Amino acid sequence: MDLFRKKEISVLLAHQSPLKRTLHTWDLIFLGIGDIIGTGIFVLTGKGALTTGPSLSLSFFIAAVCCGFAGLCYAEFASMAPVSGSAYTYSYISFGEIVAFIIGWDLILEYALGAATVAAGWSGYFVNFLSGFGIHIPTVLSAAPGTTAGVTTYFNLPGFLIILLITTVVAMGINQTKHVNDTMIIIKLAVIVLFLAFTVWYIKVGNWRPFTPYGWYSFHNGTAAGVIPAASICFFSFIGFDSVSSSAEETINPSKTLPKGIMYSLCIATVLYILMSLTMTGVVKYTIFAKYLDAPILAVLHATGQGWLSMIVSLGAILGMTTVILVQIYGQSRITYSMSRDGLLPEFFGHVSLRRQTPYKGTWFFGIITSIAAGFINLNILSELVNIGTLTAFILVSAGVMWMRRSHPEIHRGFKAPGVPVTPLIAIAFCMLLIAGLNWETWLRFVIWLAIGLCIYFGYARKHSKMNDE
Repeated sequence: MDLFRKKEISVLLAHQSPLKRTLHTWDLIFLGIGDIIGTGIFVLTGKGALTTGPSLSLSFFIAAVCCGFAGLCYAEFASMAPVSGSAYTYSYISFGEIVAFIIGWDLILEYALGAATVAAGWSGYFVNFLSGFGIHIPTVLSAAPGTTAGVTTYFNLPGFLIILLITTVVAMGINQTKHVNDTMIIIKLAVIVLFLAFTVWYIKVGNWRPFTPYGWYSFHNGTAAGVIPAASICFFSFIGFDSVSSSAEETINPSKTLPKGIMYSLCIATVLYILMSLTMTGVVKYTIFAKYLDAPILAVLHATGQGWLSMIVSLGAILGMTTVILVQIYGQSRITYSMSRDGLLPEFFGHVSLRRQTPYKGTWFFGIITSIAAGFINLNILSELVNIGTLTAFILVSAGVMWMRRSHPEIHRGFKAPGVPVTPLIAIAFCMLLIAGLNWETWLRFVIWLAIGLCIYFGYARKHSKMNDE
C-alpha cells in the first residue's frame, strides 16, 4: 500500500455531504473572529508585554503577517476543494495519506488542547466575575492541580462545566451554534470598543519608552525575550482562522464565501489586537502586568480608576473566551468527522445524526475528553504545543499551494493567492521563525505526540483507509 496515495478533488466534490448548508459570509467572519479574539486580548497581552515590552503591538503584527500569508494559501485551497477537513484534507490532496493523517493528528492537538487551555483562562475570569456578586467558588475547585504555585487546587469545576455546555450547543446543530456564536461576538466586540473608548485618553507616551527593551531576540532571567519570542506567544491568538475552512460542507457557495471569511476575520482581529496592545502598554508600564497575568486588562482599569468597567470587561472576557471554546470544539468535531469518513479513524466519529445533521457522537466524545483535561490537567506547560502543531499545518498548506499550482494547474480556483510562489514561501519562512521562538521542551512533547499518532496510523488507519477499496 502506498503511504503517499492521494485523494482526487473530483472524488471529494462528488461526495454528497449529510451536513446542512446554512452558513453565509458574515457567519464565517463571526466564526473566525469567535476563535481569534478571546484569549489573546484578555489573557495573553499580559504575558506578551512582559516578554517584549511596549513592542507587543509589533509582535502581534508579525504573528498576523504570518497568519495572513498562510491565510491566503488556506483561502485558495478552500476555493479549490470546499470540503470539510481544513489542512487535513488539503494535505491529502497534495502530499498523500500519511502526511494528511499526521496533520489531522496535529489538528486534534490544536483544537482539543486549545479548547482546554482557553477553558482554564475562562475559569479565572468567571470566578472573579461571580465574586463581584458575592458568589465564591471554593479555591480547591477553581483550577487544575498545580496551576498556581502555593495554592492548593484539585479540580477546575468551571472549566469542566463550560466545555460540557458548549459541547451541548455544538452537538445540537449548526444553526444553534452560529446563533449562539453570533450573539456573543456582537457583545464581545461592543465591550472591546467600550474599553478602548474609555481608556485611550489615559495613554502616556513615556510608557512606550524604550519601545523594544529586550530587542528582537534575547534572554532575560533565563528565558527567551524580545519581539520574536513574544510573536510566538501572540501566534496562539490567531490560530482560529483555519477553523473557518472546517465549515466548508456547511457553507453556502463555499468557493467564494470561505476565502472572504478567512481573510476578513484575520484583518478585523489584527486591527483590534494592535489597538488593544498599544493602548494597554501606553496606559500603564508593561512591568505592571506581572501582577495581573490572569486578567491584564484589569491593570489598566485599576490605573485609570474605572473600576465600574471591570465587571463589563470581565463579562466581555467570559463571552470572548466562550466563543473560542465553541469554535474550537466545532472545528475538532469536523476534523475527526472527515478523518473517520476516510477510514483513518473509527466509523463512530463520522456518524451523523439525521435529526441534528451533525457528527453527534464524535462531538460528545471529544467534548468529554476535553472537559476532563480542563478539569484535571495543568495546561500552562502544554499550551505551546498548540502553536507548534498549528505552525506545522500552516507550513504544509503553504507548500501544498505551490505543489498544486505546479501539478494541477487545470483545477478551477475560485480564489487565487497572489504572488505564488513568493506568498507561500514567506508564510513558510514566518512559520519557521515563530517555531524557532519555542523552547526545546515543546519540541520534545511534539515529537512524542507525533510518535503516538504514527502508532495509530500503522496500527489502525492504514488498514481501514477507504483508499484501500478505491
